[in-house]
Amino acid sequence: MTTMNISLPEELKAFVDRRIQDEGYGSSSEYMRELIRRDRDRVQFRQYLLAGVEAKPAGRMDKTYFDELRRRAKKRSEPAP
Repeated sequence: MTTMNISLPEELKAFVDRRIQDEGYGSSSEYMRELIRRDRDRVQFRQYLLAGVEAKPAGRMDKTYFDELRRRAKKRSEPAP
């Protein structure tokens, strides 16, 4: 694992320390890794959304299409047996 050092104003360091204590992170490094992962996921999700907006529809989007989409989403959200 690579090491990275950052400088924070006292106010932000105090905030990080409170978050570590309140959320049960093991260290400030663990907290920062989680923030970076979330930001990476957010950026990736935004890219997926933008790609979807720019893509041409694959077919007709009518009531049948959305009914099937709901059915598949519901099936995926059900717990495995």
